[in-house]
Amino acid sequence: MVSTHSRWLYGVAALLYAFLYAPIAVVIVFSFNTSRHGLGWQGFTWQWYRALLDNSQALEAAKNTLALAICSTLIATAIGTAAGFGLSRYEIPGRRFFSRLLYLPVFVPDIVMAVSLLLFFSIIRQWLGLFQLGLTTMIFAHVTFQIPFVAIVVRSRLAGLDPALEEAAHDLGANAWQTFWRVTFPLMLPGVMAGGMLAFTLSLDDFVVSFFTSGPGSTTLPILIYASVKRGLTPDIHALSTLIVLVSLLATLTVALLQRRGRA
Repeated sequence: MVSTHSRWLYGVAALLYAFLYAPIAVVIVFSFNTSRHGLGWQGFTWQWYRALLDNSQALEAAKNTLALAICSTLIATAIGTAAGFGLSRYEIPGRRFFSRLLYLPVFVPDIVMAVSLLLFFSIIRQWLGLFQLGLTTMIFAHVTFQIPFVAIVVRSRLAGLDPALEEAAHDLGANAWQTFWRVTFPLMLPGVMAGGMLAFTLSLDDFVVSFFTSGPGSTTLPILIYASVKRGLTPDIHALSTLIVLVSLLATLTVALLQRRGRA
């Protein structure tokens, strides 16, 4: 029989989850609403999702969003994995300082990061004529805040590995390169993939940094939604938001699955 204390905890948990997810549920529900204006429910329809296929702006923004997320994730995963491995396995000068410095982009507010990146690209463009605002600057900007997350996940994975496995490989005659590729890397791969999926999700959902570092022809889905909301909320915006939530949810579940497999 459930005690009064347990019921109280269940009630608090239910209220907490309702507070967190009710706004998302409302957006998803109204993406199927027949009514284009107003908050009244007038029936179920798929027309707003079909309309997205005919929306050239939405399709272009989706292409930019995926290109940005994929390119930045590949770069950040490679650099973040190297950084995480180096800080975990090598006694380099200033290792503790660099390890703590790695967390700085995680704690810095997005708006501060966005303004600083915009100023940096403006200075580089003025002095060297490089980095016109557009998809390229957005990729570099996203890489800057993705790298720490990948490195932190990879370091966490490496911290849980048994050093005896690498020592056994050396005892069997494997050199450092062979040990890394045949022992260390396969064991740390779930962490690398989890870090990459986390970076992909962060890029997919980012608005502030993307908004400040974007240029003509580089509109992403979050930026498109922001511009559309200014003209009023409509079901097609709800449908677009729902698709972003769905992709983010799938990426998050993939990260959780990879981390679970990594701990197994």
